[in-house]
Amino acid sequence: MKIARLAAFAAIALATLPCAYRASACTGITLHTADSSTVFARTIEWGGSVLHSGRVAVPRGHIHQSMLPGGTVGGLRFTARYGYVGLTVEQKEFVTEGLNEAGLSAGLFYFPGYGSYAEYDPSEAARTISDFQLVSWILSSFATVDEVREAIDSVTVVGIDPRSSTVHWRVGDRSGREIVIEIIGGTAHVYDNHVGVLTNSPGFEWHVTNLNNYVNLRPGTASQGRMGDTATSSFGAGSAFLGLPGDVTPPSRFVRAAFYKATAPTHDTADGAVIEAFHILNNFDIPIGVEHADGKVPDGLPSATQWTTCTDVTGGRLYYRTAWCSTIRCMDISGTDFEKIKYSYTPLDDTQGERIEQVKL
Repeated sequence: MKIARLAAFAAIALATLPCAYRASACTGITLHTADSSTVFARTIEWGGSVLHSGRVAVPRGHIHQSMLPGGTVGGLRFTARYGYVGLTVEQKEFVTEGLNEAGLSAGLFYFPGYGSYAEYDPSEAARTISDFQLVSWILSSFATVDEVREAIDSVTVVGIDPRSSTVHWRVGDRSGREIVIEIIGGTAHVYDNHVGVLTNSPGFEWHVTNLNNYVNLRPGTASQGRMGDTATSSFGAGSAFLGLPGDVTPPSRFVRAAFYKATAPTHDTADGAVIEAFHILNNFDIPIGVEHADGKVPDGLPSATQWTTCTDVTGGRLYYRTAWCSTIRCMDISGTDFEKIKYSYTPLDDTQGERIEQVKL
């Protein structure tokens, strides 16, 4: 296994901290339904280069081996107790979002400037795992968020390349509960996520506190009022949430996602919630041009939002669409025998080009 692509990935956009903030963005929301189903949805953004994303199917019994700093192989070795499917970036080993057969969902989100991993200790190599492989360990090993919470201190998480951003993680299960894991000063901090939203830096607790700055937001249209002797009225629908931040920074996306999630209708089943989640996350697509002040847009990248996923943990389905094809595709594992399948890796898109259907006049 090589880390050449990851190193290039890091060098392009993470050589300096300001660039890291510009190029990395993820937005996650959680929706619950009337029949107690749960959908975990998210975007992944990278404006610096194509992420070469793929999908994997991993059987029970598959042996994983973690990479170590410098590109060597010899870190934590673990065998999959649960089969799972996932979406990868840059290399098939780097699962960034996935679902296992027990109904556990896990994904990583960029966390530049605030996370800090432990320094690599060669004597601890056997319990050391790279940050971009922690999702695989979680999906391979656990069925509930409580199990993850109890086990997270049994491993030491390190970065493979010192130029790359740190990340934090969202983990949720069929109960509808979810946690956020952030590693700061080499120590794992685990938070219950009652908001059902996650973006990037600063830390999760800061984002939750920041929601207090937007207590005035509410759905609908503001009622008529007066400003001195002048009558005032709304120019159009939606004036009750004037002041909702519209930029693409993580704090603004967190507030916007929390508002859209809180005001979304509750669907009867996961099918409706999945479509609702995709519609909500349409609002977080980042046009590629806004991240490049000099106008130098990377070739072959139509959007900084390279893919969007929705995971129905109750029904065992992981849906995705990409910047190259907005057709929603589904990996249904509800009837999969993970004892019998073989490990597989496939690019997310067969061809990189939007599918346009011609209609007759």
